[in-house]
Amino acid sequence: MGRVEFIALMAMMFATIAFSIDAMLPALPNIAQELTPQDPTRAPLIMTSFVMGMGIGTFFTGPLSDAYGRKTVMVSGAALYVIASAIAWASSTFEVVLAARILQGVGAAGPRVVSIAVIRDLFSGREMARIVSIVMMIFTLVPGVAPTLGYVIISTSGWRGIFMAFIVFSVISVLWLGFRLPETLPRENRRPLKIKLLTGAVREMFAHPVVRLSIVVQTLCMSMLFTVLMLIQPVYEHIYNKQDSFHFWFGGIALVSAIASFLNALLVVRLGMRRLITMALAVQVVLSATVLIHNETFGVSSFAIFALWQAYVFFQAGLTIGNLNAIAMEPMGHIAGMAASVIGAVSTVLAALIASPIGLLFDGTIRPLIGAVFAMALLAFALMRYMGTVEERLPAE
Repeated sequence: MGRVEFIALMAMMFATIAFSIDAMLPALPNIAQELTPQDPTRAPLIMTSFVMGMGIGTFFTGPLSDAYGRKTVMVSGAALYVIASAIAWASSTFEVVLAARILQGVGAAGPRVVSIAVIRDLFSGREMARIVSIVMMIFTLVPGVAPTLGYVIISTSGWRGIFMAFIVFSVISVLWLGFRLPETLPRENRRPLKIKLLTGAVREMFAHPVVRLSIVVQTLCMSMLFTVLMLIQPVYEHIYNKQDSFHFWFGGIALVSAIASFLNALLVVRLGMRRLITMALAVQVVLSATVLIHNETFGVSSFAIFALWQAYVFFQAGLTIGNLNAIAMEPMGHIAGMAASVIGAVSTVLAALIASPIGLLFDGTIRPLIGAVFAMALLAFALMRYMGTVEERLPAE
């Protein structure tokens, strides 16, 4: 398998999560009308149940791949994902759909988490960061097209057609994986699935200061992204009166922001991961502070200013999250599967816990959103500067 094909395959595996979340957005009103008409406010549980399953699966898929091989776990996860999608497609009750979505999330964690371990098996350092940055582009591309794709599918085959699309997507990706990608973790390098070894690996990760710092900063960067995703629709609707064109603006900004991943791939080898992350966070601090000051001084900032700020939040994600993953994974090559699981699970769960209460602070202004991102970016920037000091001390230790 050549490098271009490898990147495309890993990107498709990575996209499983984003596609499973964003393509469901247009289906929520239809599901509520058919399965829970007495309480349509329950429909968003379709989203959170999937995330819950993904969080559960993230903790286990990495260690399982260390013990039984990367392909075995990825194929098994895809199989569970397909079965769960079929259950949801055939279900007639809302509760069964929720249970199926939890299983679907557990299954989707296999391709998502283990793909990072596969990349670490084959690459390291800045070259790994280059590969991951291209793959991370999916996080800015898929949210731009998935809601529109979901809308088209619903228009032609109803909300159940979304689950059929999930099945087709997963079957294509797993067949591609099965026929084209060799196993990247030889048997002699596998780690038995023992609690003592697992806890030892976790202790080793969190004992490493650079790994520890990179996980905290990644949590903050993901919290910024999650906070924007939670509050962006109310901002568009209640402040800028653009609810009807929301999906066009959201998709367009997401697609434009995807340039960050290409830019990162070009710059990371020259500038280094830590320096690029620090620069991206510094720009976020300055930009958020400027928008806050403008908003407080002149009243509600124009939509153009807000859209520019939103675009940079997505842009920043492309310059930081993949590089932070690479920094955390670099010293953990011998336990790559476990490391990928812990990094993904901890940063995602903590980011969701941070973003959820912030989402409740919406007061009809952009102040809570911009202020929260400013505070998190400032803390992340300070931690990245401190990481530089820690790295300088490590050789002497």
